[in-house]
Amino acid sequence: MDTLSIIPFDAQYVKDFYDLNIEWLETFFYVEPHDEEVLSQAKEYIIDAGGHIFFAKLNGEVVGTVALIKMESTVFELSKMAVVPSLRGKKIGQQLLQHCIDFAKEQNFEKLLLYSNRKLENAIYIYRKYGFIEIPIEVNNPYARGDIKMELVC
Repeated sequence: MDTLSIIPFDAQYVKDFYDLNIEWLETFFYVEPHDEEVLSQAKEYIIDAGGHIFFAKLNGEVVGTVALIKMESTVFELSKMAVVPSLRGKKIGQQLLQHCIDFAKEQNFEKLLLYSNRKLENAIYIYRKYGFIEIPIEVNNPYARGDIKMELVC
């Protein structure tokens, strides 16, 4: 069995981050202007702002990605999670999620937040399974497609 490795941000994989997320957005929703801006300038918007990006690699290829976007000093948004279509359902997203939770605890983050959409029932189920709870979503949340907000206290 091939083993999955999860690695921190590496500029050589920035195109994979963009491509995986654009594909996911186009498949399930649409690309909002803010998405395009952040995804096309991931290092500036996420890494340079104190956030983190992780990549899941299988057989030397990037097959998934996730970001932790800094909101406050110890509060991060779990965002931009995407897995190649042919490997969805193989628990790669769950491994990325667990990696982020472990990383957040190691870094003494206060909490992780996420925005999602209720039509993504499997994702919501998995977030709950990993301890995220629904909290009120602000009226002017950053995503037009977002209709649920969840948090995990670390």
